[in-house]
Amino acid sequence: MNRTETEDIETFVAKFPLAEQLQGKHFVITGATGLLGRCLVRCLMALRQLKGIDLSITAVVRNKDKAIGQFGEESSALRYYAYDFSQDKPFSPSSSADYIVHLASPTASKYFIDSPVETINTVVKGMDAVLRYARAAEVKSLVEVSTLEVYGTILDDSRPLAEEDQGYLDILSTRSSYPMAKRAAECLCLSYAKEYNVPVKIARLAQTFGAGVAKDDNRVFAQFARNIINKQPIVLHTRGELRRCYCYTIDAISAILFILLDGQNGEAYNVANDETYMSIMEMADYLCEHFGKGSKPVIQLQEGLGYSPTTKLRLATEKIRQLGWKPYFDKYTMFDRLIKSLKE
Repeated sequence: MNRTETEDIETFVAKFPLAEQLQGKHFVITGATGLLGRCLVRCLMALRQLKGIDLSITAVVRNKDKAIGQFGEESSALRYYAYDFSQDKPFSPSSSADYIVHLASPTASKYFIDSPVETINTVVKGMDAVLRYARAAEVKSLVEVSTLEVYGTILDDSRPLAEEDQGYLDILSTRSSYPMAKRAAECLCLSYAKEYNVPVKIARLAQTFGAGVAKDDNRVFAQFARNIINKQPIVLHTRGELRRCYCYTIDAISAILFILLDGQNGEAYNVANDETYMSIMEMADYLCEHFGKGSKPVIQLQEGLGYSPTTKLRLATEKIRQLGWKPYFDKYTMFDRLIKSLKE
């Protein structure tokens, strides 16, 4: 963990207002070695170490050795459960759990194109496995971490997208394997909530980044940040017309916990920083202006990379703000800390 990540987690501990509600609780966190899973585990462990919150975690991971490399050996506060959601096996990570955060999911666009069957099965069958476990364990709350991609293609951004809105998804497009699977997973959550009273909520995250993003991450914000660090031109492989909101990692973790603790069962909540709504081209221009000494982005069109369709996903955040959540990191700070982290 680098210095910027450490500072972010210290900020979370200082700012998160619901810590006392976690006293004595046991978490099951899937996808615990991914960007957000890793961040969530570290934030919770920091609450334990720095604030004395007596909580414990079962981290669900595909590779136990990788988890040990990130978090250290198992202890009474942190256990590991090796499980692969792409395989159809019983899911039983802990004999008891109070809270579940389900983060395990494919995330790479190229994977959605190359492995659409595996994408759908991992998302939908994995969600069902977690819901069945949550029902049997009688958990207090479960959050499914979903995505703004469930909205599909929206071309009118004259008003923000509320949680009940929906755009077009081409079911005969291979790239739709991911957003269609996430839609199905959300419907499954609602079904378990209505039929079996499982206390499940949905967090629809904007694209999320921050300290801890891998140096080889291929999403546009990471590509552009590396261009800035290496003093190279920012290169776009599309015309950069797609528009969406973003969220900083620590803000996303805080939002997930707000939804877990205070959200309504069977409900979805958008998680985004309103200030960050921009096109890919506008992101490139912003980085050039503020971090690239006035350089200009370059367009070099390239097909077959699996990018999502051009859409305008301006998310409404009134619903989660009613829970008391608001983002802490502004747009400039988000990119500044991403760049600092990648440099470290």
